[in-house]
Amino acid sequence: MAVEIIFSGIPGVLAFWLQLPGGTSLLGLAPLVFIFAIFYFLLIMPQQRKQKKWQAMLSELKNGDRIVTSGGLRGTIMSIKDDALVLRVPPDNLKLEISRASVVSVTTAEEGK
Repeated sequence: MAVEIIFSGIPGVLAFWLQLPGGTSLLGLAPLVFIFAIFYFLLIMPQQRKQKKWQAMLSELKNGDRIVTSGGLRGTIMSIKDDALVLRVPPDNLKLEISRASVVSVTTAEEGK
């Protein structure tokens, strides 16, 4: 038994597509689009903002800033290289070279006093 379908232009094709049993309709895709929008606004966009703020903080580092690293080290920046910092860490004034990416937070010299 053969089924003959006669399409009468684009409206006929669209009507046939929307009526297919088991086919994907535009209304079936709406929840997926809605879920993606929720994920974008609640997860992706805030993470991008946080990343931009962190990159701006790293680009504004200067000598004399007091920083905290991801490992919990607290120290004062002595010198800055391309992708590394030299810290002076109390109490013995040790000099440590760390990666710029390991900086978590910054307190300028004026705020620390």
